[in-house]
Amino acid sequence: MLNFNLSPELLEIQKKAREFALKEVLPVAAYYDKIGKTPIDILRKAFDIGIINGDIPKKYGGKGHGVLEAVVIVEEIAAACPGIATSVFDNSLGMEPVILSDNETAKEKYLPKIANDFRLISFATSEPTMGSDVSGLRCTATEDGDDYILNGTKYWVTNGGIADYFSIFATVDPKAAHQGICAFLVEKEWDGVTVGKAIPKLGQRASNTCGIHFENVRVPKENMLAGPDKGFILAMRTFSHTRPAIGAFAVGAARSAMEYAIDYAKKRRAFGTKIANFQAIQFKLAEMYQKVETSRLLTWKAAWEADNGIDPTITASISKFYATEAALEVVSEALQIFGGYGYTRMYPIEKLFRDTRLYRIYEGTSEIQRMIVSGHAMAGYQPVMPPLEDLPLHIEKDPSEVNVEEDPDSHAWRCRICGYVHYGEEAPDKCPYCFFPASAFKDTAEADKE
Repeated sequence: MLNFNLSPELLEIQKKAREFALKEVLPVAAYYDKIGKTPIDILRKAFDIGIINGDIPKKYGGKGHGVLEAVVIVEEIAAACPGIATSVFDNSLGMEPVILSDNETAKEKYLPKIANDFRLISFATSEPTMGSDVSGLRCTATEDGDDYILNGTKYWVTNGGIADYFSIFATVDPKAAHQGICAFLVEKEWDGVTVGKAIPKLGQRASNTCGIHFENVRVPKENMLAGPDKGFILAMRTFSHTRPAIGAFAVGAARSAMEYAIDYAKKRRAFGTKIANFQAIQFKLAEMYQKVETSRLLTWKAAWEADNGIDPTITASISKFYATEAALEVVSEALQIFGGYGYTRMYPIEKLFRDTRLYRIYEGTSEIQRMIVSGHAMAGYQPVMPPLEDLPLHIEKDPSEVNVEEDPDSHAWRCRICGYVHYGEEAPDKCPYCFFPASAFKDTAEADKE
């Protein structure tokens, strides 16, 4: 039996995250967006009450939360400020390669520190000249005795300017594409690590983003999270576990935009009545509500699959690109309901609009998600319906009257080009509709036997 109710434990987590979002995040959201800085004190408070790092396994000092707990928390924080939510969640993204890796030494060394101390960790695959094309990495890792030497630059690193550690993906050979990619845990204080200036952005301004440069950085082999034969797989497994949370970011932002629009529509008057009384506004709100609810269900499904050992790759991609595109539509319609006021900085909609636009880009663009899903639909998906040429359709005769053994003329031959069905012991010399020869026909009785 399906059950879409959150458990008592999840409801308690949701309540804690919602209270934190309303009391701590919402009051400062506009200010930190304006100055373009990440509120470290808010991240520390989130750490103190257990909102950050809950997904660290219990054996390393964490709570052992799954992806479902993460998406519940993320929605609430993103509803108050998508930018701050990004920085709150980034530890989960940065830690995921460590948690998923086979490197027990790195887990025992770093995860307890992150769980018990206020330590931040970032994730870095993108570079100045590549983003979605993970196989195009140019940051190199050269083996040297018991170490690897890193050289190159990672870009678009969330929390890069404030993190203590980095999960870095590099390549032992740029010409080897996917096969050359490996992963390391790098400490910020190591010689040769340089943190770039914060990148000025359209939205998500309360979340730090920067470049990280590596110049002859010596990384012990014990800090290798995945070798050249496993690095790309580790990156993809990481994304499949974290993309549901991107959907949850979008759900939170869209939910807030919808709630603000409902409140505004109930109070704003035009033509002698509240604009909520106009069907045009009601229809907008109905579609906004539908998209928020649908997006949430998709993210929950993807999270549930990840937590239950089911490969969540396809569902995570679907939830990510549906929820992020739906959110942008919801926020845009909310701005339309607000009219000119929605376009001003005095109301929260323009900030949500700027913040939400990023979701279609990071952790795999909408275009990349479509490639993943279309590839699965065409190659991995197992259809229920038979191939078109095998459709046992009897247009001219009742199927119950067809008996090819007693009446050879009741054979139904289907044209594989235009779909015409011919009855007779043999196929016609040519199709009367598309004029293809007898070889274009298939005996549906044979298909029935199969």
